[in-house]
Amino acid sequence: MKVLSIVAEFNPFHNGHRYLIESARQLYPDSAAICVMSGHFLQRGEPALINKWARAEMAVHGGIDLVLELPLVFSVRSAYYFARYSLMMLAKTGLVTHLAFGSESGRQQELQTIAHILADEPAEYRQQLKAFLQQGYSFPAARSQALQAFLGNDDRDFHSMLSQPNNILALEYLRVIKELQLDIEPIVVARQGCFHSPELNRFASATAIRQALRQKIDISNLNPVLPPSSLKILEREMKKGNGPVFDNDLASLIFYRLRTITLQELSEIYEITEGIENRVKEAALRCGTLDELKHAIKSKRYSMTKINRLLIYSLLNIKAGQVDVFDGTGPLYYHVLAFSRRGQYLLQQMQHKSELPILSRGSQVKEAFDGKLGLSVQSMISLDIMATDLYNLLLPNPSLRSGRLDFTSSPRPI
Repeated sequence: MKVLSIVAEFNPFHNGHRYLIESARQLYPDSAAICVMSGHFLQRGEPALINKWARAEMAVHGGIDLVLELPLVFSVRSAYYFARYSLMMLAKTGLVTHLAFGSESGRQQELQTIAHILADEPAEYRQQLKAFLQQGYSFPAARSQALQAFLGNDDRDFHSMLSQPNNILALEYLRVIKELQLDIEPIVVARQGCFHSPELNRFASATAIRQALRQKIDISNLNPVLPPSSLKILEREMKKGNGPVFDNDLASLIFYRLRTITLQELSEIYEITEGIENRVKEAALRCGTLDELKHAIKSKRYSMTKINRLLIYSLLNIKAGQVDVFDGTGPLYYHVLAFSRRGQYLLQQMQHKSELPILSRGSQVKEAFDGKLGLSVQSMISLDIMATDLYNLLLPNPSLRSGRLDFTSSPRPI
């Protein structure tokens, strides 16, 4: 049996996600599908709209058979690390044969060519990249300039291509498959709709959906945008006060953290480099809103997305030394969030084929947190649990803000 895989955030699960799954399944109609999904904090440094169990439930209704949580220390990283450790998780299941992902360009051969340059890093390309970084370009901008220079008279617009979010991740997936020599076949699906468009059409982006909810539109306006099951789950969660959650809801927590942490402690946070801790600290003492804070920190080298991630690292106390250790081990467990009947079969197969422990009940998560699976697992999963505890403080309904929800929540069988 072919086992397709997808890496996603499903924030929320929309028609574009369903299109991706259906497109891959057209190639392999009898295949099963596994997803590695971010938990409560996401790759662009933002909190999820609704909690991870509800989003996983959406995914299973949308055609995924098994949803596994990507540990926090990998889910809030830049695109390369997000892709690397997601694919490492999928490969270690011992089941995955294919990876399906969207791309604005949809041109697999072109993406493959660029990905191989990024993986092999020829000397001339490295020199170009270093030169553009020394000129003060952010890494994404320097990379696109270096590719343009390396390929000479090529008329492709690499800056445009590498500024599109699905293309960025597509390149990293292809790069990681080559670097790690994974026996996983890529399936590139052309993205439908436009990421930057605010329109709520059939293939509206997750960004447009969240923006509409932030503006408090009537949820019925999302009928054309979300599969019926996703709309039903979203409406249920919002009625309970279990969301929506937006980035500005983090403001008080972030300001408290930055105003009380010492400069020395701040300098130990992951990706706090080049003395930027001074800039961050000063801005936190001077600014009064999260938007003001971000713009006060922003520079040519630090994009807004990178700043979002820095703030999350600071809030969750993710230290550079910790990340080095976790990068050496890779993911250490599978935390199951939801599954279908076929997903249950996949879990049974994983018990025999994967060396990583499978945490399919809240009690097993607690055992891992208590150190019964070793100190490394305890250290990694402690961040996941802290992320849930902090996330719950952001919920509109105060009665739902209790901690340690990971210990009492079991996967949602569909």
